[in-house]
Amino acid sequence: MAEQARYEELIRQFSAFGAVKREVGRMMPSGCPSGSAAVLTLLERYGDMRMSKLSELLAVDMSVTSRHVAHVAERGWIERSPDPADRRSRILRLTPAGQALLDQLSRRTCLMLAERLSDWSDDEVAQLTALMARLRASFDDTRVHGPEPRPPAPLVGEQTTRTPAITK
Repeated sequence: MAEQARYEELIRQFSAFGAVKREVGRMMPSGCPSGSAAVLTLLERYGDMRMSKLSELLAVDMSVTSRHVAHVAERGWIERSPDPADRRSRILRLTPAGQALLDQLSRRTCLMLAERLSDWSDDEVAQLTALMARLRASFDDTRVHGPEPRPPAPLVGEQTTRTPAITK
């Protein structure tokens, strides 16, 4: 039972972490929602790529990726050019305006984090960074390499919409 309590506390911390994400989101300039910032960040980190690769990295459906790409392209933050290997596909590339926006977002975010974590030691910040990267990697591993996730078993007394299996 102690193990369950540990994970329940982790769940509470995940829920509370939403406040941190909302504060970071409020720092975004108008017209640059978090999905747009994610597109720009991935293009900066991984370089030019096809939309299918971007969709995979974002871990969202291609239609969602398409909307994000259209949004940033309309603002001149990325450009779409024909893929020389397949003219039906487009290569996405960060523009100088997109890089300038990312630089501005990075400065803002770093200042906010430095202010909020001013009473943390460098070692504590490094430890948090390492643990968050490890957590993210654990989820990436299961998404990319693991088996298809099964729906959780219903809790005792919980109503379910799943059709029960027919047994003979």
